[in-house]
Amino acid sequence: MIDPAALLHLATNGYQTGPDHHLVAPNSIRSATLDLLLQGVRNGEITETAAMDLHERMTELKIRLLGDRVSRRTAWKIAREHHWDSIGHAEYLAVTILQADALVVLDPVLAAKAEGIVPLASISELLAQ
Repeated sequence: MIDPAALLHLATNGYQTGPDHHLVAPNSIRSATLDLLLQGVRNGEITETAAMDLHERMTELKIRLLGDRVSRRTAWKIAREHHWDSIGHAEYLAVTILQADALVVLDPVLAAKAEGIVPLASISELLAQ
């Protein structure tokens, strides 16, 4: 399971996951990652051409996208139990709980929320053979 910042990191660096690892994420990950690219363009950190090239690379990564009834309900439950104002972060935790061994997270806010709910892993663990 990866978060949008991790997906962007993989695309930026041209990394492929190790053969024993399969990526999963909520349906919303590509839009959330596109939001990161838009912010980078608006802040002058990346050109629009470079952002669109990264968008192409990230869409080429094989990711199993989930957004079924069970994952949405699990996200709802997590958000309610933790008194969160949004489902966004809860989606990543729900998919991790239901379909993944660990969450590879680079977003410090999501990492803090995930602590004690799901196991966390590093990018290097994801790339390991």
